[in-house]
Amino acid sequence: METKFINRLYYLIFFFFFSYISFSQSSKKLEPIDIFSLEYVSDPRISPDGKKILYVRNFKDIMTDKNFSNLWMINFDGTNNTPITTGNKNDFSPIWSNSGKNFIYKSDSDGSVQLYIYRLDQGSIQKLTNMQSSIGSVDWSDDDKYLAFNSFVKESENNLIKMPEKPEGAKWNEPPIEIDDINYRNDGSGYTKQGNSQIFTLPVEGGTPRQVTFLDKDAGSPKWLSNKELLFSANLHENSDLEPNNSEIYLLNLETEEVSALTSRLGPDSQPKVSPDNASIAYLGFDDKYLGYQQNSLYVMSRDGKDIKNISGDFDRNIGNINWSEDGKGLFFQYDDKGMTNLAYMSLSGKVKDIVDEIGGLSLGRPYSGGTYSMSKNGRYAFTYGNVYNPSDLAVGYNGSKNRLTELNKDLFDYKELGKVEEVWYESSYDGRKIQGWLVKPPNFDSKKKYPLVLEIHGGPFANYGFRFSAEVQLYASKGYVVLYINPRGSTSYGKEFGNLIHHNYPGQDYDDLMSGVDYVLERDYIDKDNLFVTGGSGGGVLSSWIVGKTDRFNAAVVAKPVINWYSFVLYADNVSFFYKYWFPGLPWDHLDQYMERSPISYVGNVKTPTMLLTGEQDFRTPMAESEQFYAGLKLNKVESMLVRIPGASHGIAARPSNLIAKVNAITAWFEKYKK
Repeated sequence: METKFINRLYYLIFFFFFSYISFSQSSKKLEPIDIFSLEYVSDPRISPDGKKILYVRNFKDIMTDKNFSNLWMINFDGTNNTPITTGNKNDFSPIWSNSGKNFIYKSDSDGSVQLYIYRLDQGSIQKLTNMQSSIGSVDWSDDDKYLAFNSFVKESENNLIKMPEKPEGAKWNEPPIEIDDINYRNDGSGYTKQGNSQIFTLPVEGGTPRQVTFLDKDAGSPKWLSNKELLFSANLHENSDLEPNNSEIYLLNLETEEVSALTSRLGPDSQPKVSPDNASIAYLGFDDKYLGYQQNSLYVMSRDGKDIKNISGDFDRNIGNINWSEDGKGLFFQYDDKGMTNLAYMSLSGKVKDIVDEIGGLSLGRPYSGGTYSMSKNGRYAFTYGNVYNPSDLAVGYNGSKNRLTELNKDLFDYKELGKVEEVWYESSYDGRKIQGWLVKPPNFDSKKKYPLVLEIHGGPFANYGFRFSAEVQLYASKGYVVLYINPRGSTSYGKEFGNLIHHNYPGQDYDDLMSGVDYVLERDYIDKDNLFVTGGSGGGVLSSWIVGKTDRFNAAVVAKPVINWYSFVLYADNVSFFYKYWFPGLPWDHLDQYMERSPISYVGNVKTPTMLLTGEQDFRTPMAESEQFYAGLKLNKVESMLVRIPGASHGIAARPSNLIAKVNAITAWFEKYKK
């Protein structure tokens, strides 16, 4: 007992000393405390005439440990870069009016997220709403006189359990919480309230929002079809709880409040966009085949829902963020390809033309996709520009050009040296399939020296890493590690077939892909073969816990927010109606063997690798109970192990800057402890 206490005390002292050193010393290497200095651009919105760009500038406050954002405006040529809002608050989601004379945005400056309008001719800001619930997606009417948006409307509770009236002054416990929905909690927002997201309209000149839908299901983002009609996507089917992917495009008549479906197939139909002549509607979706990975196709139909055409045909990448060209002859869109996010154009005949790449991701922690773009009427575009050496900045272009307008982190990176990143391709030992990855070397890398290797595995599992900035990876490199991150089979951006190689087979041969990557890198003389480490979060937590059950080649492992037991996961995660149907052939009690064969808990008896489990205490996606099961198994098996709980954190552990620092410091401290 005394020895265990001393060991834990030593760990805590080491942890905080590590943090203190990072804070107090000025270093040319990136340090964990530098997380607070990182900024990035999101949601760039180019004006209809292409002359100005609004963008969101995201930053962190070291005193409150919070993320904030302000709005900035800049000319297309990069001049007059000016803040529109300031202060430690969150101003975001700017949207230009069709005339370009005004824009609206959201802000929590009054304590809750509300809509505001900025009038350019006056330079004035006016608050438009005082809603009780946060505001979702917003759209301008064609004449700029109205806004449409969705917002949650709480329903009165009709409780089954009746409590007697308590005596005056009595202090009783809170009444029982009644749950009768299959999906009753969401990661990041907690237990759901009774009610649904409804659509509202609002006069821009002032007035009270008018609720125009009264549905018993959630209404999605509204889009104006005419001044009397709105489009929105929703799953209004009676069995929506059990068929979560079966959404349709609906038409709402504002005069009669009648709702009618324009699509009807089994599968998700979403993101309707109206053509410039108001004659056609483009949207995204697919025929649901209950596969683990399914890609959006691009469809166009007439405004009455007839004459539906799949114009993307056999384009084998997932399509997102569609916008009509001003002449109505095609649509702009973005897609991920081999770890890179591209802006492209597709004609109505299905011909594709790439326009620009390096649309940077918005995750400072790890190198995921997630950037975005916007288009003007004259074909100019603005986008989040990023690569492995900078978080997303603002860039603009026309007809394939690329002009970077901001360097938000220049003040930091002018004196901080980042690790160099090398793209690698190799063959999987399982079937010879080509696998893509990236190798990050420490700053001041010397090929004559020996460096420990960290294998860092992405989550999802249907997601992708790429040529994008990652504070976590760069921090590992700054501590003297070579870092390898890989897109094994099942990763997106390589097509349907590659993504579904793990359908009902996860974990599976993705393990072979990862081990082949390690073997490929070990051929380099500068890798210390006696110091190998592995970590990953979410789906990467699944694979890192799977790896230590299959091999003891790694000195230590950090398993972050994993799934350990698929049987418990599908009944306990925050999307009960989804995972058993798309990731498995059926319910766990009908397929016990497959659930357990793919569960890392089944191989915990094989583990010899010192393993840390790291999970947020409010994680409802991969709940803490998953980590606790594996930790208990390791302890019973007498494996050196530690359970790290991040207080108040959901699945997105790094939502607060200090949590990202804590995660990185915990991982590096664990690896240093077992480095030979």
